Amino acid sequence: MVSYKPLWHTLLTLDLKKSDLVKRKTVSSATMAKLGKNEYVALEVIDRICTDLGCPIEAVVKIEAPQD
Repeated sequence: MVSYKPLWHTLLTLDLKKSDLVKRKTVSSATMAKLGKNEYVALEVIDRICTDLGCPIEAVVKIEAPQD
């Protein structure tokens, strides 16, 4: 399962909001909705976020073991 909890923590650390990524045209509002639901997004999107925030991929996404 994909989790974007690291992204939300990174945004807090950088004093940014989810809407800032949309305003900066890093992601679309539709993609932000997917991120909010922990749905899969293209690796290209993850790369854009990492580049925009200047952070490694671990600061954006993590893979969690499925829960039974």
